[in-house]
Amino acid sequence: MTRPTSRRTVLTAALAAGAGAVSAAGSAAAAPARTSPTPAVTSLVDNRFWNTYTDWRFGSSEGTRAVAGRRPGLVISAPAGTTDYADPHTGRTTTWEYATWTSPVHRSTVPATEVIASWNARTPAGTWIQVELRGRYSDGTDTPWYVMGRWASGDTDIRRTSVDDQTDGRSTVWTDTFSVDDAASGLRLVSYRLRLTLHRTPGSRLTPTVHRVGAMASDVPDRFTVPAAAPGLVRELPVPRYSQNVHVGQYPEYDNGGEAWCSPTSSQMIIEYWGRKPTADDLSWVKPGLADPQVCHAARYTFDYQYDGCGNWPFNAAYAATYKDMNAVVTRLGSLEDLEKLVGAGVPVITSQSFLKTELTGAGYGTSGHLMTVIGFTADGDGIANDPASPDNGAVRRVYLRREWENIWLRTKRYDANGAVRSGTGGVCYVYWPTDPTSSQRRVLRSLGLV
Repeated sequence: MTRPTSRRTVLTAALAAGAGAVSAAGSAAAAPARTSPTPAVTSLVDNRFWNTYTDWRFGSSEGTRAVAGRRPGLVISAPAGTTDYADPHTGRTTTWEYATWTSPVHRSTVPATEVIASWNARTPAGTWIQVELRGRYSDGTDTPWYVMGRWASGDTDIRRTSVDDQTDGRSTVWTDTFSVDDAASGLRLVSYRLRLTLHRTPGSRLTPTVHRVGAMASDVPDRFTVPAAAPGLVRELPVPRYSQNVHVGQYPEYDNGGEAWCSPTSSQMIIEYWGRKPTADDLSWVKPGLADPQVCHAARYTFDYQYDGCGNWPFNAAYAATYKDMNAVVTRLGSLEDLEKLVGAGVPVITSQSFLKTELTGAGYGTSGHLMTVIGFTADGDGIANDPASPDNGAVRRVYLRREWENIWLRTKRYDANGAVRSGTGGVCYVYWPTDPTSSQRRVLRSLGLV
């Protein structure tokens, strides 16, 4: 299976081990490959997230206000005006009241070739949000305002969507990722602002509540291989196990059914690890008798109607954060040591990787984009993963050789089955955690710039 080349991810079918089923197609990068190494920097990743009462007060507001409390947020106070939105996926044009908040300029510690925004929000029926990014290049010029997502937790008011064909000839938004077109030129994004637009039904007192918005900026150098990190952790977390392939043929309107549901299946595993799950009312739309209906639910509510898939990275994080008191971000990690820190603190991580069947012993498939959940490490340092590309729930737990898995996750370049150079994700992952983490979890999250 392949996606149209206008989308950032080009996905290929992968045979799941022993099942003859298709592996999930996640959000692996298919932007033009870089042709030369990028300059060395002290750090490869810069994270900046706005989520405190002070953060919300320091932004520039037109019709929004900060709300204090145990979990601060941003809401509509008095609409700045009305706007008509023509939903390309329903054909309906609807008038909405709106208000905006624009972040202060954030100067990245890493002059970046890529930026991925993510957000956590509550959008009751009759509301939705838009997230935009505008950056400044290293030559002092600015990008346009790029739409990074139009999002609602439901799908009745608008259809959540990425926006194609956004470029200024120097950078492009590939579904959910801002990317400098020619990294070898030395052009970088040195700073950026984010703009939130909150929408509601005119005349109502409804409002979205945004609890967190931010971005990961990075400049990961071109590399087919990465340095090996010495093993440092022996632990396995009790994460529920779900197979996407149990759902093959179900709800094909959502990314061709379960064969492509690696991302929502992985998200659902970690959501339930943290003790959250959909209610019976939430699942009432699922056909009776289907196994693990919560996976169907996750697929529906992560689906990106433009990308035509469930592998939009920020949409998965936003879905996870619809559950009570959950935080979720998209970021990059620099090494298995960083991943071991999180798992060691009790925080499982969803990783995105691409590989040939021969590159990951025991997987039994190859893929140009796949998400799996890392739940631990063995005494030999090998990775323990809940891999949703398995024939059934009982086969989901896998042990993958450390060096193989480390390389396919962290590299930025790879060869496909035809010998052509393709891109890898360079350590992209989702990190989900509750708003009341333990002190050790908070220390690790803070060390990685996530809180």
